Amino acid sequence: MPDVITSTATAGATAGSGARSNFRWIICGLLFFCTTVNYMDRQVISYLKEFYCTPATAGGFGWTNSDFAHVTAAFTGFYAGMTIAFGWVIDRIGTKVGLALSLAVWSVFGILNAFVGRTVGMHILVRSAFAVGEAGNFPASIKTVAEWFPKRERALATGIFNSGSNFGAMISALFVPWCMYHFTDDPGWKLAFILTGSVGFIWLIFWFWLYDTPVRHRRLSRAEFDYIHADDDIKPAAGMVEDKARVSWGRLFGYRQTWSFFWGKFLTDGVWWFYLFWLPDYLKKQFGMTKEQVMLPTFIVYGVAIIGSVYGGSIPLTLIKRGMPVYRARMTAMLLIALFPLTVSATQFFGDVARFGQMASTLAIGVICIGAAAHQAWSANLFTTVSDMFPKKAVGSVTGIGAMAGGIGGVIVQIVAGKLTDAFTQTPQTAYLIMFIVCGLSYVAAWSIMKALVPRHQPITDL
Repeated sequence: MPDVITSTATAGATAGSGARSNFRWIICGLLFFCTTVNYMDRQVISYLKEFYCTPATAGGFGWTNSDFAHVTAAFTGFYAGMTIAFGWVIDRIGTKVGLALSLAVWSVFGILNAFVGRTVGMHILVRSAFAVGEAGNFPASIKTVAEWFPKRERALATGIFNSGSNFGAMISALFVPWCMYHFTDDPGWKLAFILTGSVGFIWLIFWFWLYDTPVRHRRLSRAEFDYIHADDDIKPAAGMVEDKARVSWGRLFGYRQTWSFFWGKFLTDGVWWFYLFWLPDYLKKQFGMTKEQVMLPTFIVYGVAIIGSVYGGSIPLTLIKRGMPVYRARMTAMLLIALFPLTVSATQFFGDVARFGQMASTLAIGVICIGAAAHQAWSANLFTTVSDMFPKKAVGSVTGIGAMAGGIGGVIVQIVAGKLTDAFTQTPQTAYLIMFIVCGLSYVAAWSIMKALVPRHQPITDL
């Protein structure tokens, strides 16, 4: 491997006379668009639920709510299982190849979803393979942020790229119903998978053109390289290559910091899965909306969530600038953020048409917007706790462990939502009342467990 830091310094000095560049934000932009594609492809199926659950005699697939829940739970389960494996792989092969491989796999199987017919088992099989690819996005992205940003900027960078999840969901909210309406249900559902699944291959061109790690990147100035590593616990020396020494999962599970992240993800990720897969169904059953009418409110929810993602990521930066230590700033921000989802418990109160009339849907959507924005703000900071406490060589693996925990929580939420909506077929409002109360309480519970496990900043230095 060449002495790329030395050559980078020379290139940077030539290009900018040692001035600090901002190339790291271009990298953040690449992660944003990758996450956009990730969630756009993932979200397609939620807007097909009505078609899937329409009786076969009326042109649909004839699925039950539980059938749909089993498909989404299978995706979530494989996503959970493979994030831990992909995190380990990315720590071995690096972020450049790892993220590209992840996107290629999920794009191929996203397209193949259009060719499996109406059998539940075939959809489970293909969505499970799709989940294998999708599982690599966040371990690779979080590791990339740890490599490219100083600690003080990581929550903001994470918030920006993570907002791509909302942007992708917004695109699906508009595109999939339009596709079903414009091309009719069949072949509209097939084209929704094919067209969204093809977009990722365009992103790959820019990824291979623009991305490499900081120690190898020839567009990075020496001043920016030094800034990126200014607050590292262990600073790289000139000519130092990336450390890819193996860190075992067993050893990582021996740290309280790992379990802190595990429980933070387990208790809150399912809430976001619930919003992603069940929000359109809620709007249809609670307010009698058609699939075309669902487009605008879901678009608004995910749009507001972008604000939460970016602003939530900036809160710790503000506190750090005022002299607060990094970990304390992070946990203080997360506590404040955890209070906002409590309002989600009142969604069905505000969504009561008998009480609020035509304003009920607006009020309920407003409350859900608060919950969605709070989740994204929480997520931006939660992910960053990993790079705050673990060395960069372990970030992918720990992120994978946490994503696995979040996926397990997501599986439980999908199954419970399906069982409840089947059990309360005549009164779906009751099913969603239970779900929204659980969603509202999850974040305070998660923060309390995290704080109990890691009451103060304890970086891992013995890996």
